[in-house]
Amino acid sequence: MSVIAAYVYRNGERARSVSITAEDKLVLAPEEFVWIGLHEPEQNELAAVQARFALHPLAVEDAFKAHQSPKLEVYGDQLFVVARTAHLEDDGHIQYGETAIFVGRQHIITVRHGSARAHSELRAQLEAQPGLLKHGVDYVLHAVLDFIVDGYIPIVETFEEEVLAMERRALDTFLSRVEVNDLFQIKRELVRFKRVLSPTEEVCRRLEHLESPCLDEEVRPYFRDVHDHLRRVEAMADALREVIASVFEVSNLLEQQRQSAITRKLAAWAAILAVPTAVAGIYGMNFEHMPELAWTFGYPLILTLIAVACGALYLQFRRNRWL
Repeated sequence: MSVIAAYVYRNGERARSVSITAEDKLVLAPEEFVWIGLHEPEQNELAAVQARFALHPLAVEDAFKAHQSPKLEVYGDQLFVVARTAHLEDDGHIQYGETAIFVGRQHIITVRHGSARAHSELRAQLEAQPGLLKHGVDYVLHAVLDFIVDGYIPIVETFEEEVLAMERRALDTFLSRVEVNDLFQIKRELVRFKRVLSPTEEVCRRLEHLESPCLDEEVRPYFRDVHDHLRRVEAMADALREVIASVFEVSNLLEQQRQSAITRKLAAWAAILAVPTAVAGIYGMNFEHMPELAWTFGYPLILTLIAVACGALYLQFRRNRWL
């Protein structure tokens, strides 16, 4: 059975459990609402929930198939919201899940697919605050969305720590091939993450201003708070992408600087070695009539001149910081 929890709440407190397969009509007092949590339900289970709460068939079909983008649909006096959950795996990839939410005047039904975070902890937190839970289904909708958005923050923070650590290493040494691959992987994951954040932000923005029987005016500030959290996550992700670009830029600049320094050193030593090479080349031509060939001090004088010239070039290159 995929039903994780199904309870009726009265004035913010749990009153009784409810069955999704019962055929009798569910009668609720004005101060009551029902909250049902499903995890990867079978089609017949969703059909039972559809029949009992008059859910729209298109929304039920989307909730069963999953793999939907974040969205908000209005079906008469009911809302259908899809949000994407995200979880960072040990290999650095983001694993996405999906939560479909049916909202009516006195019912809220959540359908989770592939989500690593259950709503049990969230339900316990809300039940501990009956003063807030008594606001009804719209407050529960806000709490579920806020719970999902809060799960985004650790992902971005983990990526941020990794990128900043690589940035510090890039200032000291060359980035290894593994580190470069890790940076590209983080960049790819952030691009995919952005495809989830943008439509989710649009959903929160619409909920903040939507006129619906399911949404009370006094709960709108809570949706605005979720919207602010989401914009913060999006800003963090955008800033992190800029940091990744700057890490590559700094790494390339430092590599070019190091290559330039090596090139200068090689050029300086080549210039120094050119002096004895040129002199030796002249006196190695083996012509019969060459000056100084019969001179006793010619050989030591040439060696001295070579040493002085090489020493002068060396000192000059040292002053110019080429060596």
